Amino acid sequence: MLRGIDQRLSAEVVHVLMLMGHGDDLVICDVNHPAATIAAETTYGRLIDMAGCDIPTAARAILTLMPLDTFVPAPVTRMQVVGNPDGQVPIFARMQAVVDQAEGRPVPIAALERFEFYAAAKQAFAIIRTSDSGPYGCFILKKGVVELPEL
Repeated sequence: MLRGIDQRLSAEVVHVLMLMGHGDDLVICDVNHPAATIAAETTYGRLIDMAGCDIPTAARAILTLMPLDTFVPAPVTRMQVVGNPDGQVPIFARMQAVVDQAEGRPVPIAALERFEFYAAAKQAFAIIRTSDSGPYGCFILKKGVVELPEL
């Protein structure tokens, strides 16, 4: 363990976050998402598990280290409810609260149709699967610029 890093973040999660650059996408999903299949097509190439975490807990921990992109209209994307594109499920509001709090501002969240979401997920840097049972617990977070002091 290290100081200042949430204990839910494994060495592999921290490693992936360090490898990612500005504009790279990170998928955080529930246990029903076809994460292993899709993860094989990502840049990282394999699935990362955050067992024992629900989606908001995992996102909250990740967002302590990773800022969201401020150069795009919606740095977070979620999956639409199948058959009801305007439909809402509880995880949407829970995730909205997490990203708003992490960024200290209202963060726009875009929505994609199920198969469009899967296609976008395949273009992500990595996929983190939580123990969340869902449904519709599928989010893509776009990494922003990390402000650092000069060396």
